Amino acid sequence: MKYWIVTFGCAANEADSERIASIYAARGYKKARSMRLADDVIINTCMIREKAENRVYGLVHNLTLEKQKGRSIKIVVTGCMVGMATREKTGKMLGGLKKKMPGVDEFLPIEEVGFDHAPIRTDKNHALVPITNGCNNFCTFCVVPFTRGREVSRPFEDILMECHEVTRQGIAHVTLVGQNVNSYGADLLLGGVIPAKAGIQWRKKTGSPIRSGMTKRVTYVSHLGRLRIPTLFPNLLEEICKIAGIESLDFISSNPWDFSDELIGVIRANPKISRHIHLPVQSGDNEVLRRMNRWYTREEYLSLVKKLRENIPRVTLSTDIIVGFCGESDDQFQSTVDLAIEVGFTKAYVAMYSDRPMTAAHKAYIDDVPHGEKKRRWQILEDLINKTNLKAGTYQ
Repeated sequence: MKYWIVTFGCAANEADSERIASIYAARGYKKARSMRLADDVIINTCMIREKAENRVYGLVHNLTLEKQKGRSIKIVVTGCMVGMATREKTGKMLGGLKKKMPGVDEFLPIEEVGFDHAPIRTDKNHALVPITNGCNNFCTFCVVPFTRGREVSRPFEDILMECHEVTRQGIAHVTLVGQNVNSYGADLLLGGVIPAKAGIQWRKKTGSPIRSGMTKRVTYVSHLGRLRIPTLFPNLLEEICKIAGIESLDFISSNPWDFSDELIGVIRANPKISRHIHLPVQSGDNEVLRRMNRWYTREEYLSLVKKLRENIPRVTLSTDIIVGFCGESDDQFQSTVDLAIEVGFTKAYVAMYSDRPMTAAHKAYIDDVPHGEKKRRWQILEDLINKTNLKAGTYQ
C-alpha cells in the first residue's frame, strides 16, 4: 500500500505532514512516486484564506471523480478545516464538510497524529520542530484559535530530545515552529510546570518562578503596554544552542507582544540563532490594529524594530501584512506603506483580507473594501517590498 500527502498552508502544516507520514510508515505503507499511484491520499488543509479552502474542495472533487471512474483510492482530509469543524459544537460545520466533499472517506483531527512517531522529514538538511500548537491571541481576522484551539506548549525536554535526534540524523539546521513561538511555555508556567533543564526553580512561598542563580523573579511582565505571562522561549533557545550538532537555529512565527528584551539578549549572545526575524505587523495604522485586536501600536512596533537593530548587528526583518481589512481607508493603507518604507522589510507576505467564519471580524465588522481595491493595495506592497530594493528609511 502506498500513500501521498498534499499539504496546504504554513510551516506548522508541513511539520504535521511529516508526522502523518510517520504514522503511515508505521502501518507498513510506502510513499508513492506520485499522487496518481497512491492508495491513500491525505490532504492536510488550511483555512487561513478562502482561496486555500477552495483549492482543497477542487482537489477533493477531482479525486472523487477518479473514484467514480473506478479508481481504488481512499481520500483522507485533515488539518485546519477538520480542526475547526470538530471544535464547532453543533456539528453543523462537520456536516457541511461531509456534504461538500461526499467522496472523502475519513476526516482526521490533526490532534490524533501526536508525537508518538518520529517525523519523516522531507528535507534532509533542515528540520522543522514544532514547539507549540494553537494560539491564545484571538486576532479578529484569524481562524487559528478555532482550527487549532488554545495554545499548548510541548514539554521542554521533548523538544530538546527531538533536536538532539535531528543532529544524529546529520541535520544541522533547525527551525522552531508555532503559531506564536515566542509565547512558548507561558501555559507551563501558569500550571506550575517548571522544566528542570530550563534553568528555572520554583519558589514555593510565593508561587513565583525564579531563574536559577538569580534574584529576579519571573512574574507578570509589562511589555508593549500590557501585562504578559513570562515565557520560556529565551530559555529554550539557549538550551538548543548548547547542542553541538546544531549549526543554525531559526523560528517562525513570532509576535511583537512577546518579543522581550530578554529574548533580544539571547539572540544577540548566540550566533547560531538566525539574524533574520519574521515579525508580523499586519497593518501600519493604529485604528486598524485596534480593530484587528493586535496588542501594540504603530509606534510600539517601530520602537521594537529600533531596539532589534540597535542590539542585533546585521538583523533583517520580514513581515505579514493584510490589506483591505474591514473599514481600511486609503489613508490607513498609506500608513502601512509608510511603515514598510521606514522599516525596510526584506520580504513581506502580503494577503488580501479574507472573511473567515467564527472570527470576531466576521461577527462584528463588514468586509466592505472591494476586491479590486484589495488587489490594487496588494500590488502596491508587493511591488514596493518584494520586487524592489527596499531599505530602511527609503526604497529604490
